[in-house]
Amino acid sequence: MSIIRFHRPNAIADVFQNFFDNDYVDFFNRKGMDPLSNILEHPDSFELDLAAPGLKKDDFKIHLENNVLTISSDVRDEEEEETKNYTRKEFHYSSFSRSFTLPRTVDLDKINADYESGILKVMLPKKEDSRVDIKKEIKIS
Repeated sequence: MSIIRFHRPNAIADVFQNFFDNDYVDFFNRKGMDPLSNILEHPDSFELDLAAPGLKKDDFKIHLENNVLTISSDVRDEEEEETKNYTRKEFHYSSFSRSFTLPRTVDLDKINADYESGILKVMLPKKEDSRVDIKKEIKIS
């Protein structure tokens, strides 16, 4: 996906277009943005999927307070390399915080999470008394 489009084809525009068409644009534009999420409802639970590639499971903090589930991460990464006449120091800092208000039907004591292949999956089981069979035939009168 390109952010910038050039309307006049020429050699310079082609060079810039190739730059903006590659992954660097996505890398720079995604920094500082909250990870995207999907929420699925199943008959007996909700599933919250948060796309957060490049992190480790220890980078996440999941906190629950007053039916508000907050998922956050604060990562600092520094690297330093020294040679005879050259010193290089690179660092990366990223953080995010996402909060979700949970419905009263969620069994707060049974919430669990798993992180695999860049996706944090939080399972939010429903309370036994709030589970409803969705299948029903409705007659037309």
